[in-house]
Amino acid sequence: MVTPAAVEAAICAALPDAQVAVEDLTGSGDHLQVSVTSAAFAGLPRVRQHQLVYGALKNQFASEAIHALALTTAPPA
Repeated sequence: MVTPAAVEAAICAALPDAQVAVEDLTGSGDHLQVSVTSAAFAGLPRVRQHQLVYGALKNQFASEAIHALALTTAPPA
């Protein structure tokens, strides 16, 4: 199990300017909905944006602390 705060911290460590919202969808801590806004996403295709976030969470996925992730990414408006 991983806490929403730990997920946010991992993403912000990789993307320091990120605005992150994390929601635990099941209460078990392993099915999450995450929304990330970062200037690092500007000009990148959506798949590359998602790869940046998945890279930030690679340890949580490797340990199976996160089982499912619904992800929304965007550059700032």
